[in-house]
Amino acid sequence: MKRLSTCLAAATAIAATAAATTTLTTANTSYATTALSNRWYAAAPYLMPLDNNPPDPGALMDSTGLKAFQLAFVLAPNGGGCTPTWDGTADVSSDTAVRSVIDTIRAKGGDVSVSIGGYGGTKLGQACADPSATAAAYQQVITKYGLHAMDFDLEEPEYENTAAVHNEIGAAKILQQNNPGLYVSVTTAGTADGTGWFGKQMLLEAKAQGFTPNNFSIMPFDGGFDSAASQTSALTHFNEILRSTFGWDEATAYAHEGFSGMNGRSDTGEFFTQADFQTVLDFATGHAMDRFTFWSVNRDRQCSPPDNNGTTSGTCSSVPQNTGDFARYAVTFAGATPPRSTPTDPPTSTPTVPGTGCDAAWSGASVYTAGDEVSYDFHHWKAKWWTQNETPGAAEWGPWQDEGAC
Repeated sequence: MKRLSTCLAAATAIAATAAATTTLTTANTSYATTALSNRWYAAAPYLMPLDNNPPDPGALMDSTGLKAFQLAFVLAPNGGGCTPTWDGTADVSSDTAVRSVIDTIRAKGGDVSVSIGGYGGTKLGQACADPSATAAAYQQVITKYGLHAMDFDLEEPEYENTAAVHNEIGAAKILQQNNPGLYVSVTTAGTADGTGWFGKQMLLEAKAQGFTPNNFSIMPFDGGFDSAASQTSALTHFNEILRSTFGWDEATAYAHEGFSGMNGRSDTGEFFTQADFQTVLDFATGHAMDRFTFWSVNRDRQCSPPDNNGTTSGTCSSVPQNTGDFARYAVTFAGATPPRSTPTDPPTSTPTVPGTGCDAAWSGASVYTAGDEVSYDFHHWKAKWWTQNETPGAAEWGPWQDEGAC
């Protein structure tokens, strides 16, 4: 995921005897976990368990009805090597902190998926020699935590490396074969046209290897998106890409498609409110999509002040909200009814969103010519010459002239 920062959080044995139970042995302790329905793994929002001021997952489960979390991120060691770590720094093999978080969640009847990759950092697909070695590294994570679900978050800079993508897709296929019932999602960048060139190459790699995950998800944010309508448009275009790549009909493509959003203010200053999430949720359920998730529950609370002084945070949303507002949309997607909401952080003011009191919001999909005016990041901007998909302010000598705050 395009993140403000990347990454990382498990210790009480949970006994179970049902047929759907997977039992594993780590050190001298036997851990048994019972899988949730796949719909919960499809709805699991991202949680950084060791960074970005993680919320109490148990309290969030109680207040929202959430039962599953997507723990982020597993990477290669910062010092090099083909062994799994949390955020490149904490070895999975010796971890107790993440296990403690997982056990807290499981003790309340929930479960986790683990996400590998994310934005930045060195991925195991880059560090390991081939798909088999990459799969062996990820199998350590599955075995350590008794996982029933895993997310392959393939983006910068890994998805520009064809060998790394080959290793990741090959590893995902091996893990799928060696762990029957494992729920596998593949997440990549979203664009106005669905996904970009590298995302399309990743899909072609999956086709070449004969690999079909439970879903391919896109992240329609940080790319000139300005509303839920722009996000659902991207999802529609991505459906067309899936159909043309794999030869699926529309319904089959939607059944293998997912949405991964960003709640509140995005890294590039876009805003996605509760109303936007409701619109995309309605689209996802109306088209029988497989996944609806977001980055992140660490941000699913109100900043102080609510607009965070016009900046994006990894620990709050930068929009007025009650704690857990966005998690409730994931709960609804999973097919559950969130508990009745009790306001915990009543909104005190509403931030000015670009387009309100400003020129029309900039869109990466639009073409602008000299003299056109837009708003972006609370500023007016005037085009100096023809431009498309060049973010205002991204380069000092770029095509946009800053005309002051709005």
